[in-house]
Amino acid sequence: MKRPIKKVAVIGSGIMGSGIACHFANIGVEVLLLDIIPRELNEIEKAKGLTLEDKVVRNRLVNNSLTTALKSKPSPIYNQKFADRISTGNLEDDLHKIKDVDWIIEVVIERLDIKKSVFEKIEKYRKPGTLITSNTSGIPIKYMNEGRSEDFQQHFAVTHFFNPPRYLKLFEVVPGPNCKQEVTDFLMMYGEKFLGKTSVLAKDTPAFIGNRVGIFGIMSLFHQVKELGLTVEEVDKLTGPVIGRPKSATFRTVDVVGLDTLVHVANGIYENCPNDEAHELFKLPTFINKMMENKWLGSKTKQGFYKMEIENGKKNILSLDLDTLEYRPNKRAKFATLELTKTIDNVIDRFKVLVKGKDKAGEFYRKNFAAMFGYVQNRIPEISDELYRLDDAMKAGFGWEHGPFQIWDAVGVEAGIELMKAEGIPVATWVTEMIASGNKSFYTVKDGAKYFYSIPSKKQEKIPGQDSFIILDNIREAKTIWSNAGASIQHLGNGILNIEFQSKMNTLGGEVLQAINKGIDLAETEYDAVILGNQAANFTVGANLAMVFMMAVEQEYDELNFSVKYFQDTVMRLRYSSCPTIIAPHGYTFGGGCELSMHADKVIAAAETYIGLVEFGVGIIPGGAGSKEMALRASEGLLKDDVKLNKLRDYFINVAMAKVATSAHEAYDLGFFKEYKDIVVVNKDRQIATAKRYAIQMLEDGYTQPVPKKVLVYGQQALGMFLVGTDSLEKGHYASEHDKKIANKLGYVMAGGDLSEPTYVSEQYLLDLEREAFMSLCTERKTLERIEHMLKTGKPLRN
Repeated sequence: MKRPIKKVAVIGSGIMGSGIACHFANIGVEVLLLDIIPRELNEIEKAKGLTLEDKVVRNRLVNNSLTTALKSKPSPIYNQKFADRISTGNLEDDLHKIKDVDWIIEVVIERLDIKKSVFEKIEKYRKPGTLITSNTSGIPIKYMNEGRSEDFQQHFAVTHFFNPPRYLKLFEVVPGPNCKQEVTDFLMMYGEKFLGKTSVLAKDTPAFIGNRVGIFGIMSLFHQVKELGLTVEEVDKLTGPVIGRPKSATFRTVDVVGLDTLVHVANGIYENCPNDEAHELFKLPTFINKMMENKWLGSKTKQGFYKMEIENGKKNILSLDLDTLEYRPNKRAKFATLELTKTIDNVIDRFKVLVKGKDKAGEFYRKNFAAMFGYVQNRIPEISDELYRLDDAMKAGFGWEHGPFQIWDAVGVEAGIELMKAEGIPVATWVTEMIASGNKSFYTVKDGAKYFYSIPSKKQEKIPGQDSFIILDNIREAKTIWSNAGASIQHLGNGILNIEFQSKMNTLGGEVLQAINKGIDLAETEYDAVILGNQAANFTVGANLAMVFMMAVEQEYDELNFSVKYFQDTVMRLRYSSCPTIIAPHGYTFGGGCELSMHADKVIAAAETYIGLVEFGVGIIPGGAGSKEMALRASEGLLKDDVKLNKLRDYFINVAMAKVATSAHEAYDLGFFKEYKDIVVVNKDRQIATAKRYAIQMLEDGYTQPVPKKVLVYGQQALGMFLVGTDSLEKGHYASEHDKKIANKLGYVMAGGDLSEPTYVSEQYLLDLEREAFMSLCTERKTLERIEHMLKTGKPLRN
């Protein structure tokens, strides 16, 4: 069905409404954001002599909400200039404008009477065939569209975004009872392809899928924490990154989301799911009721499970004692079981170890996973007919690296059953039938595709919608043609190779560089093109800093110089090889990752790419061709006879301040990506497939090896500008003496040295200057102190 979305209307401009409006603006859609008019003037409006009839007053609520959203951190919008795609209005003067939109999204308060009133008004102006969806998280659809026209009901569904809409990928689609199948199919497709979401088809049951399972998990923990005598910090240690969950884990997440929000959903499930076997778990424990009474709701009230105190200018984080309900200093949590997982890099491989722990952590995991397995087995077919949708929802909505059924597979299905039996939890009939039929796992991978156990057919069926993705986990075993300890190369078909980093945090050490060179060797001889792509949490945190530190401390300068040159040469090979080179950055793409990105023929960046040359934070300049490249890009951007060097100055400042783009779209503004050749994809899962498609296209168009470039540098003219700038920063106490030294070294490289007049030089000339500056900074005590501090604490040192 062809249904282009050119314009949407969002009704309700609260945190969710403004966030949804911003995300549609992110993808280039025009948005009309509407809200109610104020009932009375505020003090500022009275002082200005305004009346309730003035437009600025009538649009005050919507404009204030949008302004607040745009100023919030993390930002809901990829680039502030995208906010121009949003126009605002109110429900009395501007509702008629919805006749021109393709999709109306209702995001008003969670009260049925108000929603029904809004839908009645919408129907007066909505043109037939327009999509109409609600962002409700729990009100049954049959009540919301009651009394509406047939066309309204045929185009009505719930599209439940998770907050914040830009960052959380879950997009639950719940079709109304009379919703056309083509509308459901379109919404599922649009969420995935255009909004960059994981679209999950859910049934019209309380809290749908994500919140039903997620809130169960949290409520289950609330009850277990007292039973096992665990502290807030201990639970957050056990339920964070060690099991592939966000750093905020459980209690910190509740603080961020708001305890009142959690309680609202939990109460809704308790009231509306009387037959849920875990019904009593949704009843609020005494300590939660007390926190609600005290209005300890989390970040919004400055205290929840954690509280920050400032004493003598120093921030102290206090934790809530769940027994006394008093705050106390934060205690570091430590468990022997967790120590056993430190050498296990892949989270999925840790679960078997965790459930066998002999300490309180092991007991916690056995109880926790048993409860989760017992709960999700019974939600099918109640909330979904397919088990993979529950996993998708938890990964996309709650930031879990693996869903409940994936964790159960990792523990072992039969071992998971034993955990449940030990806790007195009955095993669902379909699970015992699955084991009896010879299926020993919920998922299998076959011929590069993932299959799931289908309960109705009692066999493994292919998960639909995989054809537009290349999932490395599914093909790695069958398609890898070369590997070492830090990287592997897969043949994706059609002569296209993918080089996947597999080092710790994807750091760029000798093994990864070897793989890049090997991949290019193969593409130039036996294959056709190279992609640098991985599907880890982050693309790369940059060069192996520990290795640089070790060589500098040991004063192995010849070896360090060789390593830096090897990095430079590898980066330059990406640009000047005889085959197309494409890079697919996402998440953290720091230092060397940014340098690689700037030298590939094409960048296919995920929208959520946080990229920058961050070397200044550890007392060095970009030494892997980054300093050279910023000089080159500045010279390419200069207009004829432009002697002001504005672009060069801007790029110098970006590097000297270690600026990081907060989205791929911001990376264009900072000079890391080029708009004429580099593209952004909203859905990270599509990146490698998109990169492959462009590689094939480049080959079909007749790829030609690039000719080496000359760089216009300004020598003393630019150097003088840089030196005056750094001197004034030091005198104004904005930069330390060492900051000034690093910046002057960078300035020397980007100016092309102290040449007496503007000159065209080779890239190699600048690379040699860059390497020399990098090496000299590695001999500085203060640089080594900065590197050591970063390695120990993960934070920059100013010295």
